[in-house]
Amino acid sequence: MKIERLTVGVYAANCYIIYCEDTKEGIVIDPGEEGDRILKRIEELNLDVKYIILTHGHGDHIGGLKEVKEGTQAPILIHEGDRELLNDGTKNLSSVMATGSVQLEADRFVKDGEELSFGNYLVKIIHTPGHTPGGISINIDSSLFTGDTLFAGSIGRTDFPGGSYEQIINSIKEKLVLFSDDTIVYPGHGPSSTIGREKVSNPFIIR
Repeated sequence: MKIERLTVGVYAANCYIIYCEDTKEGIVIDPGEEGDRILKRIEELNLDVKYIILTHGHGDHIGGLKEVKEGTQAPILIHEGDRELLNDGTKNLSSVMATGSVQLEADRFVKDGEELSFGNYLVKIIHTPGHTPGGISINIDSSLFTGDTLFAGSIGRTDFPGGSYEQIINSIKEKLVLFSDDTIVYPGHGPSSTIGREKVSNPFIIR
């Protein structure tokens, strides 16, 4: 499995292009702004994108969604808890961002524990509310894509509408830290980490 990270937009959100080298099938996680740049890389890699998966519906993670959807024709997947965010440019905050208001519909909604596949790989959806009601993390092999739930040394904000500090801590402590210590954490912003490192150094986990 190959993982490419593109840091996009003024909020430096991480968009991930993940693909199977054998089949050239892949997925895109969080195409936040710079949709043309994301599409260009997909075309350079000659990928068949099976899904566009959103860890949550905030504007900095969906700003390039329209372009990537049109360019790949891949279905947009999000948890139903964030349906209203995706549909409303004010609620998803895109109306005050450089991309302008983003209002789109998901092709379908994913659920906690749901499994998808691309190429030779299995994708598991983990509902991790707290940053948003429908926030998810995505597990593929020994990699965990945590959106704005868990960062290297920190956690996502919970002061936006629908956010909950109690929920985000529960999501991390009851779900994410149960993964093996060598699981690589790929967050929605900032550098990667590991579950083991976060368990001993992240102040929100060890307190």
